Amino acid sequence: MVTGFRALRSILTLSAALAASVALAGPRARDLGVPFEGTPGPLNAITDVAGVTVGQVTLIEDLADGRKVRTGVTAILPRGRETITTPAFAGSFVLNGAGEMTGRSWIEEGGLLEGPVMLTNTHSVGTVHEATIAWRVKNGQPDSSGYWWSTPVVAETWDGELNDINGFHVKASHVDAALDGAKAGPVEEGNVGGGTGMTCHGFKCGIGTASRSVDVKGRGYTVGALVQANYGTRSALRIAGVPVGQHLKDVTAKQATASDADKGSIIIVVATDAPVLPHQLDRVAKRAGMGLARLGSFAGNGSGDIFVAFSTANAESMEGTQMHAAEFVDNGWLDILFEATVQATEEAIVNAMVAARDMQGNDGHAIKALPHAALVELLARYGRGTTPR
Repeated sequence: MVTGFRALRSILTLSAALAASVALAGPRARDLGVPFEGTPGPLNAITDVAGVTVGQVTLIEDLADGRKVRTGVTAILPRGRETITTPAFAGSFVLNGAGEMTGRSWIEEGGLLEGPVMLTNTHSVGTVHEATIAWRVKNGQPDSSGYWWSTPVVAETWDGELNDINGFHVKASHVDAALDGAKAGPVEEGNVGGGTGMTCHGFKCGIGTASRSVDVKGRGYTVGALVQANYGTRSALRIAGVPVGQHLKDVTAKQATASDADKGSIIIVVATDAPVLPHQLDRVAKRAGMGLARLGSFAGNGSGDIFVAFSTANAESMEGTQMHAAEFVDNGWLDILFEATVQATEEAIVNAMVAARDMQGNDGHAIKALPHAALVELLARYGRGTTPR
């Protein structure tokens, strides 16, 4: 009976958190007049890449013992439900390695992403890793060798100030819910999923996404980015070239991180439907770091800046036959994808900051969100803003 009550309470809490996150949905960066380069896709989200789905579970609860749960799980499925059985070409890059992304060794060795990309907090990587394997075993089939071999990609950032991280509140049921609930369409941003308790540049942050539509020799492709942002110093923050952090030094509550040191992390997931091979995707993943730099990141010693990129093209080359043929973009045309990656990454991070809301967390810690009115005023002062929507 106790177990059943706890399960019911967990479901009710999750439902309330999801309802609250929907109710709090507000403007994105472009709605505030933040200027960006490039042409976004219809949703300006990673789900503009056909087939990509995103699922998120948000855990917000104040426990009886005074501890605060502010965490969750985000799942990115490259091919939707087909992700269970059909891999995707992939590449990765580590800008600074004070963090974790499991499964990178096989991406480097085999050039394949064989499952979803999962995002959560640092101390929940083990739970999410095991639960993702169990989910695949439950829903999929053995691989071509007849084995249930799986090395999931699970990445993390630290939410231990706002969240009771050592309470291990992320459970297998939450992983299942994120994976089973993954869908196309708009993606929630800010205080949701794995980004629920995250902070960047001294402001509340979390999940953000954006996309770019590009033309490569007359063929249209999409590049999308999704970030779990928890990095950066206040003083270094720049938005659209404006030194926002220098002007908003005093916009604080009782900050979770008192020092102006880059001790957080950021995970960046880049998706494209352009036909690119694994070694080319390594190069695409590197360019996510340049979008990050536009916001003022210098990839500090304590930051885990880890990126993964995948392509949904060439699905027919993943069928397990002995010989394969794959289409790919000539290296000389990769510049278009590189630029789109930089642009989408930059906007995804700003979207995460704009969507986030003030949060009270563990041990009296609190983080203020980026003030929208102050941002609009600064953009206008520097002649960088457009007319807010």
